Amino acid sequence: MKNTGTLKITTPNDNEIVMTRVFNAPQKLVFDAFTKPELLKRWFGPHGWSLDVCEVDLKVGGKFRFVMVGPDGARMGMGGVYREINAPTGSVHTEAFDDYPGESTVTTVLTEADGKTTLTATVRYPSEEIRDLVIMSGMEHGAAESYDKLASLLSEV
Repeated sequence: MKNTGTLKITTPNDNEIVMTRVFNAPQKLVFDAFTKPELLKRWFGPHGWSLDVCEVDLKVGGKFRFVMVGPDGARMGMGGVYREINAPTGSVHTEAFDDYPGESTVTTVLTEADGKTTLTATVRYPSEEIRDLVIMSGMEHGAAESYDKLASLLSEV
């Protein structure tokens, strides 16, 4: 499935990707969906993928570890460290994938207006080359599908 247009992706400079999506849910619920394993397991990852490992130590200096499993059994692992936690308005964390080079810094801002929450996630990579590798990996479509799953979950909760 392709990005249906609900997720906006921009590249404001040589080493950043900015993802923006509006969710029909309050800020606190969106923040919880990004930080509580019982909710993350219900939406994180593209269609057909499940979150097999979901460990979250939500504190400054705390780590997270995710391992997704695809429909063909392929595994994709990632992890990072929380640098800032500003519940429920957002967070800053590092992020590194097991099979991709480099570590990125992800700054997430959640802004609520009229019961809807706008997610703005800025991902800063160590170089333009790594940013471009991530873009070519299909990240946009995977993120769009994952956020579509999150939107469905938020409508149920």
